Amino acid sequence: MIAYDRTQRRLLASKVLKADTALSRMRGLLGRGRLEPGEALWIAPCAMIHTFFMRFSLDVVFLDAELRVLRVIERLRPWRVSPWVPWARSVLELEAGALAGRVLRGDHLEMR
Repeated sequence: MIAYDRTQRRLLASKVLKADTALSRMRGLLGRGRLEPGEALWIAPCAMIHTFFMRFSLDVVFLDAELRVLRVIERLRPWRVSPWVPWARSVLELEAGALAGRVLRGDHLEMR
């Protein structure tokens, strides 16, 4: 699956893994040394994340039910907790620096 920003007309990730079961959501990216360029994890349902036990920073996009961007957090470091984002239904986690200010609140994403 890929993540595409329809508003900005650009590819965000060319290899999106989905975490949509209790076990896959609990595991998330734990145990990974990093995300490869172009790789992302889409967690659903989700309105808040943590980076406890993580070894690397993340760029994080909180999405509503229609995949509209509600909030973007760039370079969320290990051992942090994100804010709870009201109305968020899923979260897209990417390698730190992948967004570089190019994804904005209100953008409409597509997972295909």
